[in-house]
Amino acid sequence: MGVKNIYERFIWFDDRVRQKKYPNTTSLSKQFEISVKTAQRDIEFMRDRLNCPLQYDSSLKGYFYEDETFSLPLIYLSSDELLSLMVAKKLLEDMSGSFMADEITSVIDKITSIIQKHSSGSGKMDEVLSFHLIEYSPTPEEIFRTVLEACIKNRALSFNYSSPARGEVTERRVDPYHLFNYMGTWHLIGYCHMRDDIRTFKINRIKNPVMLKDTFAVRQKFTFKDYFRSSFGLMKGHDTRQVTLRFTPGKAKWISDQIWHKDQKTRILEDGSLELSLPVAEFSEIAREIIKHGSGVEVIQPESLRQLIRSEAENILKIYE
Repeated sequence: MGVKNIYERFIWFDDRVRQKKYPNTTSLSKQFEISVKTAQRDIEFMRDRLNCPLQYDSSLKGYFYEDETFSLPLIYLSSDELLSLMVAKKLLEDMSGSFMADEITSVIDKITSIIQKHSSGSGKMDEVLSFHLIEYSPTPEEIFRTVLEACIKNRALSFNYSSPARGEVTERRVDPYHLFNYMGTWHLIGYCHMRDDIRTFKINRIKNPVMLKDTFAVRQKFTFKDYFRSSFGLMKGHDTRQVTLRFTPGKAKWISDQIWHKDQKTRILEDGSLELSLPVAEFSEIAREIIKHGSGVEVIQPESLRQLIRSEAENILKIYE
């Protein structure tokens, strides 16, 4: 049964109470053709969860409001909208572990409990849906909260940032533009005053973040939609190169329905091979994807990427000689 029907029952019952018709489980069950037990659960939910000041008058065999100034707090959401909220809750919990789980659960459960309590066959979200990610980095909650608040309030951030590539920790001042989750790991896009450029920071590498009093204006006409359209994956750059990959007929069956980039182009060759072309700004990330597919893929262009994969393949071979 949809949540719309549940809210209709609440509204009907509330209206009858206000008209001093003294509705009860019998009148509610007859009006909506539901069982008396379901009607009783509806009334208990209104009283216990929606805080309706319902009292039962045994002489009139019906309910009335102890406080007639009470207003029923109804927010209508469709079943699809509630389902989307439940999926979002599960996704965030699985991506972040216990991070923000209490707050998410508290908010969503107040809404989804209506369906779970009154609908048959709704099931438990934990039992029917899950997301499993690998190679992602959990984010400390206190750091995420500070970064997120700075993004929302347009306030500058100062923090210490550790770079594995350089093996150093630097003090940064950043104007935070956008938070995004890539493959389960949270990242911050912002203008870095030290580098004088827009940079991406892994949030789990941020230490001691402080939200400053200074506000900022977004520079360089930055929009996150254009930023994500610029090239493959996480790595970005001002210049992109077109990469063409050719997958074997066997591998093409698994690749044909995948989206690697919004502007990608694919074509099927006569032998069943699949050619995938897409813009790439930096080779390290696309190289990892290529190597993952082993002999099932060949780099057609550019030559520099072909040589990079060849060199890596030779180094792998040396390990096993």
